[in-house]
Amino acid sequence: MEKSKSKGLWLLLLGVLLIVIDQIIKVLVKTNMDVYEAIPVIGRWFQLVYVQNAGMAFGMGSNGGVYVKVCLSVFRLGLFGFLVWWINKLRKDPKTPVGVLIGLTLITAGAFGNIVDCMLYGIIWPELRVAGAPFGFLFGKVVDMFWFPLIRNAAGECIFFKPVFNFADSCVTVGAFYLILFQYKFFSKNEEKPKEVEE
Repeated sequence: MEKSKSKGLWLLLLGVLLIVIDQIIKVLVKTNMDVYEAIPVIGRWFQLVYVQNAGMAFGMGSNGGVYVKVCLSVFRLGLFGFLVWWINKLRKDPKTPVGVLIGLTLITAGAFGNIVDCMLYGIIWPELRVAGAPFGFLFGKVVDMFWFPLIRNAAGECIFFKPVFNFADSCVTVGAFYLILFQYKFFSKNEEKPKEVEE
């Protein structure tokens, strides 16, 4: 029991740390850059670009309006609640690998990082409120800033990687890929059950 509580505390601290890092980066970008301003970090291949995203991760569905924003916010809150419940359940099982808990914590922290934007940014910064929204709560735009235009065509236009994303998106992506690549056996439901021996 004590080991389970200690594991839960470390996962909580990890999640809080990731959320704090995400929010510090976003606030620094919001308060020090203009929208669409670009700052080269590594030449043309890695840039900080301030983008306001009203949709999903990596800017998907960013023009869906108020209705889509409501659905996304409710979905994010539901997903976050489910993940917290699932992690809490798994950590009590001694058979659960630590890597599984860390991967799920990365995804959960990333999800909550963007939830904070939706819940509070439209109130703190009215210009980040989705157009047409009756109020700011749950209608804030997510702040994105990382851009890796790694491959360009002859005209200099980016053809890979176009999306601008944030630290929270990175946590979700890294956590998901880690679970798929290294913890897939834990989640596999297709393991063959031992056949009963016929007498």
